[in-house]
Amino acid sequence: MIANGENASSGNGLSPFDAEMLLQCGVDVITSGNHIWKKNDIKAFLDSNNKVLRPANYPSLCPGNGYTVMDSNGFRILVVNLMGTVYMESLACPFDTLEGILRREEGNYDLSVIDFHAEATSEKLALAYEFDGRVTAVVGTHTHVQTADARVLPKGTAFITDLGMCGPVDGILGVRKEEVISKFRTKMPVRFAAASGSILLCGAVIESNNNAKVSIEAIQMDL
Repeated sequence: MIANGENASSGNGLSPFDAEMLLQCGVDVITSGNHIWKKNDIKAFLDSNNKVLRPANYPSLCPGNGYTVMDSNGFRILVVNLMGTVYMESLACPFDTLEGILRREEGNYDLSVIDFHAEATSEKLALAYEFDGRVTAVVGTHTHVQTADARVLPKGTAFITDLGMCGPVDGILGVRKEEVISKFRTKMPVRFAAASGSILLCGAVIESNNNAKVSIEAIQMDL
């Protein structure tokens, strides 16, 4: 089980406490994105725990790792966390970064899952097509809205543009709608607060017979 946890803690970001809680609840690897640095104490935690990732195309001087290889049911699964560069931070090219990781880890994994944390849908699909047939799955995160395009690409890679978020339905990207509307209407600074109410869990289930046959199904669960 892989979960993007960059906003699992109150006020954005991921605290070591919440990261440990997710791992204890059964998450095997936690990926992240541009909000991973919001909590200062996560930096040392990233250096000491290879189950919590930051995007691999951040500079090498940054704390933590951008990928890991986990063992599950007799398979070695390479999990890579990347961040897009369109409308986001000016980071190293995610295409080149993934190319380097696959080359470096060749022979060390059986299956591979890429969390591409990006704003532009075109950038996500472009990376998926570029590595179609070379990785097991490319899943997009960041926009918080699940897309209706879960499918297997022509050469066998499972893909979905965005997994969606896990959070309150009666809000805007997990935030109380009143504050977000005020921000749009007044352009004034607003302190965001988490929305309340019923919770929706979004994600995808990916099945692979050692890459011989791959399938992907988007899921939504009311909690």
